[in-house]
Amino acid sequence: MKLRQRTLALGTLKAHSARMSELLDLLPPGSMTDADGMLIIGGCRVDDLAEEFGTPVLVVAEGALRARARQYVAELTSRWPNARVVFASKAFPCTAVQRVMVQEGLGLDVAGGGEILTALKAGVDPALIVLHGNAKTTEEITMAVEGGVGLIVVDGPDDVDRLEALVPAGRVQDVLVRIIPGVTADTHAHVLTGHEGSKFGLPPAAGAALIQRIDHSPRLRMRGVHAHVGSQILQAEPLAAAVAPLAALGQFEIYDLGGGLGARYTWTDQPPPIAEYLDALIAAAREHLPPKAKIIIEPGRSMVASSAATIYRVITIKRGPITFVAVDGGMGDNLEVALFDQRFEAGIANRLDASEGELVTVVGRHCESGDILVDGVSLNAPRVDDLLVVPATGAYCYTMSNNYNGNRRIPVVFVASKTPSLVVRRETWDDLAARDVS
Repeated sequence: MKLRQRTLALGTLKAHSARMSELLDLLPPGSMTDADGMLIIGGCRVDDLAEEFGTPVLVVAEGALRARARQYVAELTSRWPNARVVFASKAFPCTAVQRVMVQEGLGLDVAGGGEILTALKAGVDPALIVLHGNAKTTEEITMAVEGGVGLIVVDGPDDVDRLEALVPAGRVQDVLVRIIPGVTADTHAHVLTGHEGSKFGLPPAAGAALIQRIDHSPRLRMRGVHAHVGSQILQAEPLAAAVAPLAALGQFEIYDLGGGLGARYTWTDQPPPIAEYLDALIAAAREHLPPKAKIIIEPGRSMVASSAATIYRVITIKRGPITFVAVDGGMGDNLEVALFDQRFEAGIANRLDASEGELVTVVGRHCESGDILVDGVSLNAPRVDDLLVVPATGAYCYTMSNNYNGNRRIPVVFVASKTPSLVVRRETWDDLAARDVS
């Protein structure tokens, strides 16, 4: 990321400054401040959480997470009763998060062997697992077949070759075929998946040929088709536009319409509400799909992003032409900024109102100039040892956490009814050396 990003238009910066008093709008629903101004998430004071679990710490409001899952199920099934919500586990592949989804009646979408393992550990019925991947290994397909995964999304002919070799005689594995719908949404190029030339799935003509092959396979059962347009999409129309290309391939039992609905990370993000998104999607389904077909959707980012926040401690402050506020985390626990320029907001945990604050750049502790968490944000009189909160970190931050510079991956704490619960511990120094064999 280039330092020029702090050259946001002056009016935009003023808007950020004026709205920082409303940081609660971006934090998990139900968040509030205590009498002394300290942020409370899930009934727990942030300073108490920092003292008990250290920093950085990823805090998940369990009630908000469950409410979002229930909302998705209710909104979808009220519009199309023969439907299923399947959580895209890659957004937050933590066993505790997957378990919440299972308890709320969702299926789980997995994209690799590790996610299969955590999904089964979370207690999901294997029949409700959907396996994705553009390069599934023989090991992963074996795990899926032996584990009883309900639907395997075939991404190309090589998947079919492996499945026909691995599915035991006398058994039949249900599959979907992933189709490139030819829809280019307005999002970052790194998270586009449904455009022509995507590495995922097959163009319609190639997909149709593979469907014919599967129809003649004694070990595979063709159940339907799948499409996914991309991620962090802030309009409903591109998501609905993927329906017609699937319908053009014929009538099937299942149409998996993917996910992709964006989340609100900043003041300027205005993703459509779930109801508006599903109105558009199901309107397209009613126009193009068989009325008795099953519809699957796979929300990920929009399911979990707003349910969590990351708490850091300020380590150093350097004031000059650019004021840098450096915290004890960074790209080790949040790669979204470096990978595709995702913007976040931030505030001092006990001084959220920064309407008259200081414009700073929040950076991490890692040895990269691109280790920037928030480029251009108003903070209220930042000081060393302050606790800094970054909202909307429930999607992909845990997923992409790493050990860069010998970084220890951070803990995950659920909070509910004023009670914190550690669901993922912080890595230890011994953990970092555990795989060394010499």
